[in-house]
Amino acid sequence: MFVTVLTVTESVHGIPCEDPSSLPPQLVNPTPERYPLSRIPPYPPRRMSRNRAAEETDKQTRIAIVSSDKCKPKRCRQECKKSCPVVRMGKLCIEVAMDSKIASLSEELCIGCGICVKKCPFEAITIINIPSNLDKHTTHRYSKNSFKLHRLPIPRPGEVLGLVGQNGIGKSTALKILAGKLKPNLGRYSDPPDWSEILAHFRGNELQNYFTKILEDSLRALIKPQYVDQIPKAVKGTVAALLDKKDERNNQKEICAMLDLTNIRDREIQALSGGELQRFACAMVCIQDGDIFMFDEPSSYLDPSSYLDVKQRLNCALTIRSLIHPDKFIIVVEHDLSVLDYLSDFICCLYGVPGCYGVVTMPFSVREGINIFLDGYVHTENMRFRTESLTFKVSESASEEEIKRTCHYVYPSMKKKLGGFTLTVNDGQFSDSEIIVLLGENGTGKTTFIRMLAGNLEPDEESEKLPCLNISYKPQKISPKSQGTVRWLLHEKIRDAYVHPQFIADVMKPMKIEEIMDQEVQNLSGGELQRVALVLCLGKPADVYLIDEPSAYLDSEQRLIAAKVIKRYILHAKKTGFVVEHDFIMATYLADRVIVFEGKPSVDTTAHTPQSLLNGMNRFLELLEITFRRDPNNFRPRINKTNSVKDTEQKRAGQYFFYEES
Repeated sequence: MFVTVLTVTESVHGIPCEDPSSLPPQLVNPTPERYPLSRIPPYPPRRMSRNRAAEETDKQTRIAIVSSDKCKPKRCRQECKKSCPVVRMGKLCIEVAMDSKIASLSEELCIGCGICVKKCPFEAITIINIPSNLDKHTTHRYSKNSFKLHRLPIPRPGEVLGLVGQNGIGKSTALKILAGKLKPNLGRYSDPPDWSEILAHFRGNELQNYFTKILEDSLRALIKPQYVDQIPKAVKGTVAALLDKKDERNNQKEICAMLDLTNIRDREIQALSGGELQRFACAMVCIQDGDIFMFDEPSSYLDPSSYLDVKQRLNCALTIRSLIHPDKFIIVVEHDLSVLDYLSDFICCLYGVPGCYGVVTMPFSVREGINIFLDGYVHTENMRFRTESLTFKVSESASEEEIKRTCHYVYPSMKKKLGGFTLTVNDGQFSDSEIIVLLGENGTGKTTFIRMLAGNLEPDEESEKLPCLNISYKPQKISPKSQGTVRWLLHEKIRDAYVHPQFIADVMKPMKIEEIMDQEVQNLSGGELQRVALVLCLGKPADVYLIDEPSAYLDSEQRLIAAKVIKRYILHAKKTGFVVEHDFIMATYLADRVIVFEGKPSVDTTAHTPQSLLNGMNRFLELLEITFRRDPNNFRPRINKTNSVKDTEQKRAGQYFFYEES
């Protein structure tokens, strides 16, 4: 191929030529033989220098968050505005309008100095640096200086998508968008885009076809709400009547059997417990004919006494998986990592700063996705979102030889009858520097046993006295009675402990109590109340700590942090801990020994003598007909799929809880 014509508007060898007469004739009309295209020297495109490319990659943008609950411009001197160096230069970086309830920060003008954050008397301002390449992936922002969500989970038909992340990181927002209940504004809260722009934003992505079907009303979304305690306020009637109204798939009988609802069909909704409400809510979704099934925390609620036990959680997981169809989308948000592992086909992690911004990762396999969440590092994005990885290697704790146990206690055989329920307790012993986890289904008497040890319940036949010990008890139900702040409550209850440097380092800081010290106790959320209750329990001087459901209200990350705090404190303080826990990962991490509760729930049960972790877990899992294996990377327990090769092998060998010594 040869150059035959050269127009006057083009350039020759990089030299612009307006007037062809000024050029040599051989350049204006070159001959093919003399100027073949292959002989024209190439001019490669300008390449960005390595340093400049690195700068573009490392460039960061800022998110400015102003808490509408904390910011009170009429009760302060507007220290944020007065101290801002950009405002002093005459630019409106921080503005407090007369009719505005909160301050307004300009993210474009902000230089990220952090002076306003330190000067605000109410700690209402948060400035966060994030990679600038996330800006083009902004999916939704509610308003100026508010939460921002980057990217969306990508559901696939015929598979279960699991979402894992902290509370306040954007999981519920993502569900609303994917259900078509919330229109994504791509960060343009003041000038929302229309659907053509939104579809163009997701061009080339699986979400483009997904949202197109949503717009065509060809996809019907069904959501199991997060807060099931609101259901009795919205509907009235019996369980059977309400289920009959929504039975569009003619599978009500099978779903009720799987979720153990058959015996409560004639009961009024207002008379259901929290656990029964949760199973009812799952059943309502499963019997309807939809295209998108969404389950927001199917085993977590506001009332910890209604938590599903391990068996009920797995039955719920099997029920959800029974909905799998080549044309159906299923999305689940779950904080119990072992159940999420068992339930999902692939995982999307969400990371960021709770209440400020959230980022959704690309889909990963179940094992890889949960391990990424635990490691705190997304290798595909080269992004670390947690400084420490979370592992479950039991050998990390001190060995029997290293732990010098100085105190040994014995409790006698006991019996307690409460109405139609009878609990028989076999005698046992415990020592300091150990945690004993109580394992059993709901209604087997675990809380009753804890209350008997604490002295809140007297045994019916008291043959021997219980050991006279100082007890610190965190109950199952937390009802805040204090009218003051968290700081006042801690000062009142654990005055010496909460100012002690060791207690602050081991308990207060990991539980992030400093962030809520000046908040009113009555205004705390469930997770914040749980954290305060755990600090109060551990801060009280005692010989034995009885902790009932420490994972209630907490998200996946907070559960693991709480487990580490409890384990470290019991070991270092040389105390004894009795813990009731249904989260299997948390229970196996905490336990030195276990007490297994057997029998018919709510009728007649027996609490066995404490036994080793391996033997106790094997006995408990054999009752449930479930097998566990350990992940080779972080040693977390993973549930084997029913009748899988691993499941069959372990049942044949009698190793229901597969545990290898390292």
